[in-house]
Amino acid sequence: MNGNGNGLVLEEGGAENQHLQIHIHDVADHQCSSVLTKRIRAPVPLVWSLVRRFDQPQKYKPFISRCVVQGNLKNLEIGSLREVDVKSGLPATTSTERLEFLDDEAHVLRIRIIGGDHRLRNYSSIISLHPDIIDGRPGTLVIESFVVDVPEGNTKDDTCYFVEALIKCNLKSLSDVSERLAVQDRTEPIDRI
Repeated sequence: MNGNGNGLVLEEGGAENQHLQIHIHDVADHQCSSVLTKRIRAPVPLVWSLVRRFDQPQKYKPFISRCVVQGNLKNLEIGSLREVDVKSGLPATTSTERLEFLDDEAHVLRIRIIGGDHRLRNYSSIISLHPDIIDGRPGTLVIESFVVDVPEGNTKDDTCYFVEALIKCNLKSLSDVSERLAVQDRTEPIDRI
């Protein structure tokens, strides 16, 4: 293992290393950061058709019950906001999130949480998708990174553990949904919104 000084721990020589340049966050002393990866047995276009839907994260994120994008969906652009309702069972009820970056060619999405009823202050995440070969078939390497303030009374380790658990659950669900669609040979339509 090799730390890079930004809260990231990378496997020496791992395939993920070549894709991590976009996942480096400026991490202040009162913040924590981490990078998680997931290999999915579905091609990049199929997985991206789910991930890029800033307006419908509930398609694969199990803790989201509802999402409403402010403004016109046809004009979804950098700076667009969404209001997310969180399912009960988490220490949160709502989240206001801003679309920071969306690149359909490079398969990169970046969001920032700017408000809501939760403890994730100054949260920013980047998710990127990369072609992979899994058991001789087209697959996807998903990399998700984040940075967030450590709430008062918590440790960096506790905060990272909590956020990593949420992301792992989301990535597992993304894998399940994508692989189910891949078996059905169905890709969600990508509306260029």
